[in-house]
Amino acid sequence: MFESLSEKLGGIFKKLRGRGFLKEEDIAAAMKEVRIALLEADVNFKVVKDFTEKVKERAAGKAVLESITPGQQVVKIVYDELCSLMGGSHSKIHLAPNPPTVIMLAGLHGSGKTTTCAKLAKGFKKDGRRPMLVAMDTARPAAIEQLISLGSQINVPVYGTKAGDDPVEVCSDALKKADSEGMDIVILDTAGRMHVDEDLMKELENIKAEAKPKEILFVADAMTGQDAVNIATAFNSRLDINGVILTKMDGDARGGAALSIVSVTGKPIKFIGTGEKIDLLEPFHPERMASRILGMGDVVSLVEKAQEAVDLQDALTFQKKFREDRFSFEDLKTQIKQLRKMGPLENILGMIPGLGKQLKGVAVDDRQVVKIEAIINSMTRQERENYAIINGSRKKRIASGSGTTVTDVNRLLKQYLEMKKMLKMFKNGKGFGLGKLNFKF
Repeated sequence: MFESLSEKLGGIFKKLRGRGFLKEEDIAAAMKEVRIALLEADVNFKVVKDFTEKVKERAAGKAVLESITPGQQVVKIVYDELCSLMGGSHSKIHLAPNPPTVIMLAGLHGSGKTTTCAKLAKGFKKDGRRPMLVAMDTARPAAIEQLISLGSQINVPVYGTKAGDDPVEVCSDALKKADSEGMDIVILDTAGRMHVDEDLMKELENIKAEAKPKEILFVADAMTGQDAVNIATAFNSRLDINGVILTKMDGDARGGAALSIVSVTGKPIKFIGTGEKIDLLEPFHPERMASRILGMGDVVSLVEKAQEAVDLQDALTFQKKFREDRFSFEDLKTQIKQLRKMGPLENILGMIPGLGKQLKGVAVDDRQVVKIEAIINSMTRQERENYAIINGSRKKRIASGSGTTVTDVNRLLKQYLEMKKMLKMFKNGKGFGLGKLNFKF
């Protein structure tokens, strides 16, 4: 989402870092470029004005101008102000002292509320909680069925009646059900509505009065840009929301909502949706997002995802094989499975510092990873462990069994040998550049 903004800011700061000293005029010119880049990213005009003035004031100080690395100092100031702009620190869901904790989601039609409800429930279940979903969108056709289907995927109970029922009554009955069954988290999936629809906004206020939620979260589609900020402000004025969940952050929008919504509403972004899959919901960390925007990657999130996806014993086994130069196709298959568990490949690569620029213009296609898996699965156990026995006839059989071509099989074999060579160089302490690997994603 922030690719264009990140590229523009990178160009601005590259010019600053290339200078041995900076004058106030240099900083003023750079801030003018930053202001234009932020406005083009659909950031609120007042937010941009305040942001650039703060950076300019701090950057024009004696400590920066007389620094040995003034360009780096300016980047650090921009990083700090970006963090502050997006809330400063991670804001968690507040749990009620006496369960169940009621969490109410509200927003426009099509913002992703129903899927987000399921994503939240999955996260709570992983933490050892007992969540229950409540289908309160009794107006939209098949809304109840959709939530029931999502609930069955994650093995979380869903309370839903039928279309046309009064949502306030559904809420009351659901809370009684949750209390009787010992559920400690209740997530209310309310119907989408426009903020200018007085009757439906009044209905939300009635639901709030009945449920007394600990958290009211506004779900906003990040693709709507400034409209998301304006609509969040309207919902906040009626409901006094506790936070925001930005969905579709994996899209190609300009990202202005993420950089404006906290400053304008005064409410924190608590989660971001990074894909359609039910496990692609991340806690929002302003400092990590600022790091991504400035092209510094997000190593902390990458490590957290790796810890969730990688089994410790598997990691130790791979480490031993790596040291002994016994990395096989079977090991490659295991590594691919673990990598896919961490989320879309493009998201993962974007967290590695500096890699985004190396991959600029390269289409990262997860389907190619599926093709690699299919080729490996078509190999026999002996072929996976000893690539040298794969001759012409075996290649034809592997290609036929995987629905690919002999050319695809040859390409994978070549890439595998390149990987083994690079791993051997790394083991010997010579290091290697990512550019040397020629995987066609």
